[in-house]
Amino acid sequence: MTGLAKHIAASLLGAALCAPLAVHADTLYSFVDEHGVMHFSDSPVTDTRYRRIAGTPQAAPSTGKPQPRPAPAALRPHIEHAARQTGLDPALIQAVAQVESAFNPNAQSPKGALGLMQLMPATAERYGVTNPLDPATNLLGGARYLSDLLRLFNDDLELALAAYNAGESAVTRYDNRIPPYRETRAYVPRVLARYAVVRDGWQANAQKSP
Repeated sequence: MTGLAKHIAASLLGAALCAPLAVHADTLYSFVDEHGVMHFSDSPVTDTRYRRIAGTPQAAPSTGKPQPRPAPAALRPHIEHAARQTGLDPALIQAVAQVESAFNPNAQSPKGALGLMQLMPATAERYGVTNPLDPATNLLGGARYLSDLLRLFNDDLELALAAYNAGESAVTRYDNRIPPYRETRAYVPRVLARYAVVRDGWQANAQKSP
């Protein structure tokens, strides 16, 4: 099993653990143990290592599972194109775009990151994105950057996501570990949890396609 496959499996495990919490909890906590296993809980008192990562998503009344927010219909072809060009799972691209910008193509961070994938100007220039507010080129540029980060960190999805958030130099500076930044420590499990939720939807749609 490749490093990426292992982290996808870990993502699915995290989603399974998160699902029952969505009905009863307003807040989600997580930590990664010494074996690299990610744990989730609705209460931080169960273990002092837990850290708050996000509010839990709305639950489906019938099943109690978190409801995936589908990518807007206009974005799906661009996500699929970016996935084909880079070899990434379209669900992963969607998860990053949703966490980064909530699917707002005009999003701009205080630090100057722009568009769906919140590309910094230097990153946009590096990947030939001349108009970061254009959804198609922004998604493709972000997907190419994430694909390169996966190669750089040997398909370690957690490190690639940490580098996407904090920069690859930050990850290498901390000996190829997730940097001890509060934002990054929250960002990585948040994307992984979202990825696990939306992945099933993309697979179901793929099976329906002729």
